[in-house]
Amino acid sequence: MNSEKRGVLRRAAVIGAAAVVAVGLLTAFVRKPWARPAGRVVRIAYVGSLAGGSPTSTGNTSSLPSLTGAPALVVEDGWLERELAKRNARLEWVPMPNANVGPMTNEAFANHSIDFAGYGELPSIIANAAGVHTKLIVPSGRGSDAYLVVPPDSTAKSIADLKGQRIAIHRGRPWELPFARLVDSAGLTYADFTVLNLNPEAGAAALAARKVDALCTTSSAFILVDKGVGKILWSTADAPLDWKMLGGLWAAADFVDRHPDLTQLVATAYVKASAWESKDENREAMIQSATRNGTPASVVRREYETGSWRERWSPLFAAPVLSHYQKAIAYAADKRMIDHTFDFRDCYDDRFVLAAIDDLGLRGYWLGR
Repeated sequence: MNSEKRGVLRRAAVIGAAAVVAVGLLTAFVRKPWARPAGRVVRIAYVGSLAGGSPTSTGNTSSLPSLTGAPALVVEDGWLERELAKRNARLEWVPMPNANVGPMTNEAFANHSIDFAGYGELPSIIANAAGVHTKLIVPSGRGSDAYLVVPPDSTAKSIADLKGQRIAIHRGRPWELPFARLVDSAGLTYADFTVLNLNPEAGAAALAARKVDALCTTSSAFILVDKGVGKILWSTADAPLDWKMLGGLWAAADFVDRHPDLTQLVATAYVKASAWESKDENREAMIQSATRNGTPASVVRREYETGSWRERWSPLFAAPVLSHYQKAIAYAADKRMIDHTFDFRDCYDDRFVLAAIDDLGLRGYWLGR
């Protein structure tokens, strides 16, 4: 990557967190011996934590305590690790701290210290706009919701009522897109507020201490409600898919080109996990899995209560998913989150999901035939 592209990436990373923090934390990861081991290692980044100050590696989920969702199922199943071993490759899980997951994952892709990552659409868009070429190979369902939380005694009824007030949001994270859409829909701009760039934990603390008048966040909004320090003013729960937060499994484009066989194994493992997640009889197990990172079960239940359970976990590149990403790219460019637009068709590869669906006998499960 040339120096100009790296410069763009670093400037984009500032949206999500201070670049010096993101790069410094990542350097602590990529310079460790495990980051560039001898032989073929398939490295998958996930939103997680460190065990004893060191990155955890593959194994049962007790050694990866913050692993949830599809990654946890992939570990528990063991199929991917066994299939990679047959090809003289091994699996390694790379944790990315939640406070800086977007910028750090983008830096890790740029430094070739990871091959895959599960994270949201906005940081992925920022990476590709900066010339760090990745491809979405498995979408993760039909989106999650963003929430705007205000103090319990706030008299605000809409975003317009917050004009001139202090709103905390972690810039560059997936929930900034729905927030930007909300602001725009009211005929307002960021200049109409004092927008503070705070990570979710700092933002929640600021709301509880009345240092901000509102906080845009994820389902952690329910925790603030339960603690009596906030109430939900607005959310994307009833909004169209274009407004929701989408994520998925992204792969380094050059890895996909060089190792389509290994890419297929990873994609198949994730589609297999999606199929298990989507069955009604596994709903309670999924709720319990989602609590491993410390999220209360009551919060998870409220987050999961809307929409079709099967469609929630669908890995298909359905038309609404593709439209969502293309519109998100255009919106990010319009709002100067990135410096130019680009065609999302260059940033996804659906052949691996389709092959996995056939291999797993799921042709009639999501495709309806």
